[in-house]
Amino acid sequence: MVGGGQLARMTHEAGIPLGIKFKLLSDTPQDSAAQVVSEVVIGDYRDLDTLRAFARGCDVITFDHEHVPTECLRALEADGIPVRPGSDALVHAQDKGVMRARLDEIGAPSPRHRVVADPADAAAFAREIGGAEHGDGHWPREETGRGFPVILKTVRGGYDGKGVWFVRSREEAEDAFRAGVAVLAEEKVAFRRELAANVVRSPHGQAVAYPVVESRQVDGVCDTVIAPAPGLDEELGGRAQQLALRIANELGVVGHLAVELFETIDGRILVNELAMRPHNSGHWTQDGAMTSQFANHVRAVLDLPLGDPRPRAKWTVMCNVLGGDYPDMYTPYLHCMARDPQLKIHMYGKDVKPGRKVGHVNTYGDDLDDVLERARHAAGYLRGTITE
Repeated sequence: MVGGGQLARMTHEAGIPLGIKFKLLSDTPQDSAAQVVSEVVIGDYRDLDTLRAFARGCDVITFDHEHVPTECLRALEADGIPVRPGSDALVHAQDKGVMRARLDEIGAPSPRHRVVADPADAAAFAREIGGAEHGDGHWPREETGRGFPVILKTVRGGYDGKGVWFVRSREEAEDAFRAGVAVLAEEKVAFRRELAANVVRSPHGQAVAYPVVESRQVDGVCDTVIAPAPGLDEELGGRAQQLALRIANELGVVGHLAVELFETIDGRILVNELAMRPHNSGHWTQDGAMTSQFANHVRAVLDLPLGDPRPRAKWTVMCNVLGGDYPDMYTPYLHCMARDPQLKIHMYGKDVKPGRKVGHVNTYGDDLDDVLERARHAAGYLRGTITE
């Protein structure tokens, strides 16, 4: 696995019961997965020679991030090394411009968008979409003023709110172009909430779909995931699952695919982002599904039969644990575990820094309000924002 973060750590854990030998290419020995994997290579995932040396003796290569250069992936494939997902699929998670163009080709619903060259071009795009009328799922005309606001995103490299700008004017758009990288402009969608449809697809075409979840963000970072999404119309949820399965098939994805969605105010779904790896919106599956996203990702990349994605409980809630000013985790464990014996805590072995994802908690049960309260209390106590 290329990448030493928490996704690699949890994928490695899922492979242990199958006796799978796991080799890791990590940036540093302190990375989350490098602390627990026995065979670790420290090196730069952007260097082709390093990747080729790492790949020797591997039956298959997979990833815990999308940042390996596309040309390096293609070189590995030319060497005959199985790369899953392959370069032709993964580029759609690496490059938002490529993703939007391909989604348009296959008819997947998306926000209106265009790659823009400079602030003036962004303003021109804003004027083009400024005719949206209130109630059609787009931002109301009276709140935009000459088409603004719009969303600007770096075509490559952004995540967790980084590389994303909410701009209300041409002047505010200037920051997005200072790095000199390509920028995608998208309409500001009037949405009820964010959803995620998680699916897994194997090389021989078998695919499974997890229940559609609601993902709640705080300051651009995922805070809470509720499985299944409360109050989601059954027909709309089915369409979201079918859309994710179709995208996985059309793009030739092998492994886990997360399709992040907007549920608009007029009851439609629009594709926001794609991730071709285990995803934060699927962490609930560790304790809440028959087969976790990590176990099914391992099965998929090894072309094994996929496991049952159905939920174990009526409700499962995942809350991320963000670092605060309180680095001691052992003492909070005493409180959280005693207060809620059913609580599942997953920590990543990271140094605690304010705002950094250092772990997550899962709770489950029959009463959503109770399950939510338990998860939020545990995550807050571990962070230090709740003290009793």
